[in-house]
Amino acid sequence: MQMTLPAKLYRDPQAWARERQGVFAAGWQFLGHENEAPNAGDYIAGEAGGWPVLAVRGADGVLRGFHNVCRHRAGPLAEDGRGNCGKELTCKYHGWRYALDGRLRSAVDFGAAEGFDPREFGLFPVRIETWRGFIFVNLGRKAGALAELVAPLDPLFDARGVGVAPGTLRRSHDLACNWKTYVENYLEGYHIPVVHPQLASEVDATNYRVKMDGAVAVHEVPTLSGVNDGLWAWLWPNLAFNVYRYGLMVEHMRPIGHDRTRLDYLYFYDPATADMDAVLAASDQLTAEDKFICEAVQRNLDAGIYEAGVLSPRHEDGVAWFQGRIAEVHARAEAA
Repeated sequence: MQMTLPAKLYRDPQAWARERQGVFAAGWQFLGHENEAPNAGDYIAGEAGGWPVLAVRGADGVLRGFHNVCRHRAGPLAEDGRGNCGKELTCKYHGWRYALDGRLRSAVDFGAAEGFDPREFGLFPVRIETWRGFIFVNLGRKAGALAELVAPLDPLFDARGVGVAPGTLRRSHDLACNWKTYVENYLEGYHIPVVHPQLASEVDATNYRVKMDGAVAVHEVPTLSGVNDGLWAWLWPNLAFNVYRYGLMVEHMRPIGHDRTRLDYLYFYDPATADMDAVLAASDQLTAEDKFICEAVQRNLDAGIYEAGVLSPRHEDGVAWFQGRIAEVHARAEAA
């Protein structure tokens, strides 16, 4: 019998502080796709584990990552989202200007200051790597190669011919729950008959399985007419690739605090063939159902009566793997 993580890890701000370092700074975080920043000066800005970051395309064609933080008084260089900054990044607080390779180009109207060397005040770098055009950043700069982490996804994508369609659409949903509450919900199909009645009518939920392959959780589910031709694959610690007939949806399960989670959905689709109104309606319905149950679970975790439960050996292997990794992070932090 395998017990769950203690409930305090889902409600304690200190637990989130340990995970911010031990999970999010230590590993790879999704930022976007290269086709969102194809030209010199194009940038993608967002937040990874509580750190504002950006990736910008240099005049040499190289994509570089930086903390979205001016070295003067911590002003932002770009608003979250996508855009083009021209030939330099300019702080939106006092106007300091940086070259696209991170060098401080001009401390605008700063004045003479003894000992001030602009060469020592370049932007804080962030390690960046790409896989199939998807951009990931590593805040701690010590993670293993991205290619090793995503290796189990390659044969899955190749077998289904998964590519990136020309149409893109971003949407976000906020949930009042700890990030782990939502991730664990994604990592099992046990809840489908109760929480998702429409989906349950389309799949054989009793034979829904989630299998771990390295740091990837692969969902396997028969439909009523045979094996589902989609692909649902989760990548440690908080990213999912959801492949459907219309195209691909990348789901970033992004914590914005110990008690809030933002789901960032990035859709890739063919505008000529995809009925995106129907796609978004179905997506919104599933998200609303998950939001309701995850927020209800979080409320009960916060209440203090429930301290730990037990995991199903039939349905919750993915949850068990995930909780094991989280337990290791906290054990290392407490031993340090």
